[in-house]
Amino acid sequence: MAEHPSLYDWAGGRGAFDRMIDAFYDRVEQDDLLSPFFPGGVHEEHRRNVATWWCEVFGGPADYTDRIGGYERMLDKHLRLGITDEQRFRFASLMSLAADDAEMPNDPEFRSALVAYLEWGTRLALGNSQDGAEVAAHAPVPRWGWGEAPPYPSGPAREG
Repeated sequence: MAEHPSLYDWAGGRGAFDRMIDAFYDRVEQDDLLSPFFPGGVHEEHRRNVATWWCEVFGGPADYTDRIGGYERMLDKHLRLGITDEQRFRFASLMSLAADDAEMPNDPEFRSALVAYLEWGTRLALGNSQDGAEVAAHAPVPRWGWGEAPPYPSGPAREG
């Protein structure tokens, strides 16, 4: 069985994730529901760190773990934020739009993996952000994969 490229490589590497995260936070800064989480705007260091997280999750270098603090740091950034269901949904929606803005791959297999991670990650962040939440204090950074549908080099059209 042939080895499939990582989601990170399929997307186009670090540059693709930098574009998506920048597009996302540009939208967040204009959003009445999410901008209060970032008084004064979303700073360059935050954007860079979040892009580093996404790169690692999608199969790129383990730089978030090795240089920034890994899962524990990401968890710490979400504790006690009190994220609402509406904010969670808006986050996921704006990130999906940002993937379009950044011209991330639009094949159904890649987008399925992207949306699956968005749903999983935002629901985890919502739960972890509540007062009194019981959280997993230590865990590895997740490594997301293709799920049920691997990449199809010829695009979405398939024989069958």
